[in-house]
Amino acid sequence: MPDAAPDLDTLPIFPLGTVLYPDGLLPLRLFETRYIDMARRALKSGAPFGVCAIHEGREVGKPAVPEPVGTLASIVDCDMQQLGVLKMRTRGSQRFKILERSATAQGLVVARVELLADEEDQPLDERFKPLAQILRAIIDEQNEPVFFEPHRLESSSWVGYRISEILPIPLGAKQKLLELDSAPARLDILFRFLEQRGLLAGK
Repeated sequence: MPDAAPDLDTLPIFPLGTVLYPDGLLPLRLFETRYIDMARRALKSGAPFGVCAIHEGREVGKPAVPEPVGTLASIVDCDMQQLGVLKMRTRGSQRFKILERSATAQGLVVARVELLADEEDQPLDERFKPLAQILRAIIDEQNEPVFFEPHRLESSSWVGYRISEILPIPLGAKQKLLELDSAPARLDILFRFLEQRGLLAGK
């Protein structure tokens, strides 16, 4: 069953110390009441919530200030094996931009957002094939899935987003990569970053 449409006027926002990219896999461990309630509502309605990197503040405690651009997240599966702790896997979909935001009495950030158009995808250029090879090696070496299938190793957008999420780079850099609207531009930045550090095969 497809996800329900998000409420663009009062989208729940989960500020995190990470960036979720389109089609990305994000495991979450929830224990604060505001986020467990948010997840329950999402499960009941089938609608996604928003994930944004934290611009200012922390994941716990008073509401953090989120970055203005985030990604919709849909719950794939969840369980509560430990009382009061909800574990779930989410999948990123469309990017959005926050227009206005506020916080509920419970401390949940909600926002009026606009959805951003999907970037134009295209076949992976030959120059960037080493990036796909890195992802293939990771897929083959891991016992548990790190990426959702299908593994679109010929897609410029998919390869760029997956490399962006696995690289150990500062949160601000990951956010800038999310905000880019050009898959080739993102790939070029990532390729040069790895090339300069001698991390590409044959370099």
